[in-house]
Amino acid sequence: MIITKTPFRMSFFGGGTDMEEYFKENNGAVISTTIDKFCYVNVRHLPPFFEYSTELSYSIIERVKNNKEIKHPLIKHAMEMLDMHKIRLTYEADLPARSGLGTSSSFAVGMLQAFYALKGKYIDKKKLANDAIYLERVLCNEAGGWQDQIAAAYGGFNRINFSKNGYEVIPIIIPNERKKQLNNNLMMFFTGFTRFSAEIQKVNNKTSIEEKKEKLNKMYEMVDKAEEILTNNNTDLDDFGRLLDESWKLKKQTGKAISTSEIDKLYERGIKAGALGGKLLGAGGGGFLVFYVQPKNQKKVKNAMKDLMYIPFEFDNNGATVIHYSPENYTPIDEEK
Repeated sequence: MIITKTPFRMSFFGGGTDMEEYFKENNGAVISTTIDKFCYVNVRHLPPFFEYSTELSYSIIERVKNNKEIKHPLIKHAMEMLDMHKIRLTYEADLPARSGLGTSSSFAVGMLQAFYALKGKYIDKKKLANDAIYLERVLCNEAGGWQDQIAAAYGGFNRINFSKNGYEVIPIIIPNERKKQLNNNLMMFFTGFTRFSAEIQKVNNKTSIEEKKEKLNKMYEMVDKAEEILTNNNTDLDDFGRLLDESWKLKKQTGKAISTSEIDKLYERGIKAGALGGKLLGAGGGGFLVFYVQPKNQKKVKNAMKDLMYIPFEFDNNGATVIHYSPENYTPIDEEK
């Protein structure tokens, strides 16, 4: 039996520049962190006592006799990719799926790590991220960028640079007290709306990269500004919040499905209550709102957003991890027989 624990990510700056069609021509960069909210994937080989050969438990339960019958695209393609058969897989998470925290990619990363471990194979963070990108973007043909898979695999507070040569993950070195202050100044609320990131991306992709290139270029430049704010003790950390506001207003101009009138009203409510800035996490259309709020205004913001669920969180430094490993003796069986 294998159990993996994979963090969800919170993206701050540069979202959109991690799209392959952009960074292969222009370079891209994002700043993101993983947080102490996780998904867990439990995988073992299924004992041969059932009418079905594979059991999958996520938001529904699938029991199939053949991998070709599997409905969940990520699981189906991952099992084909790594030649997995006759398993029982269970997925659990601290936060709801389709909510803007890269939950789908975290699941992909955790599942692949579990599959490799079940085969007795070690996989490093780079290959884990690469395999998850290939699984989601190529095999499943889902629209989106690369940052979620990389963040989930590596973990931590990072700047991720993208270019035609691939990507590099650079930890952002922030003094501990300053990092703690940033964490304390961020407030996250669940809007109650959930959506499929890939579907949002499809709508947004109707606006071509060329059409939104100027805005994406500006968002790329903001990554440098944000990194300077974080790492330079002589800068005002509150500028991070103000830059978030500037970035969010720019982000909304890159696709019709980024925000909604309901989301805009919620955001403005937070700003009027004292937040310096914020953003909707993920591809857009719903999920979690994060605000940068000075301590003196946090009570007012929480009261203004009282009809939404407040989610306390802390930054987390660990990426995908195998938290339980019990090797099994398993003889592959041709499932066509």
